[in-house]
Amino acid sequence: MRNFLLMLLFCLAGNCTALAAEPLSVSVGELPAEARTILRLIDQGGPFPYRRDGVVFGNREQRLPIKPRGAYREYTVPTPGASGRGARRIVAAESGERYYSADHYRSFRRIRE
Repeated sequence: MRNFLLMLLFCLAGNCTALAAEPLSVSVGELPAEARTILRLIDQGGPFPYRRDGVVFGNREQRLPIKPRGAYREYTVPTPGASGRGARRIVAAESGERYYSADHYRSFRRIRE
C-alpha cells in the first residue's frame, strides 16, 4: 500500500515516467520456492534446468532500469503444472540487482535480500 501511495504522489507531481524504471519490490522469502532455488543456482553459476537460462534479456519494453545491452540475463522459474517453461522469470543485472516476473515480463518486482 505504501508503494502505491508513493507512486500516486509521484504521478500527481508529473514524474510517472521515472517510476516506470523502478519496479515494486518483493523479499526473497515472499518468492515461490522454485524462484528461491533459481536464485541459489544463479549464485552458484548453475547448472540451470533450461537451455535458454542465462541468455541476454534485452529489456526492449524498458520495464527495468535502462542499462547497456548485455547487462541483464534471464532465468526460468519453473511453474508446477505448466507445460514448457511457463511464465515466471528472474532477470539478473550484472550490477547485482535481481527482478522477478510472474507474468512473462509484463511486470517486475525487484528482489530484496
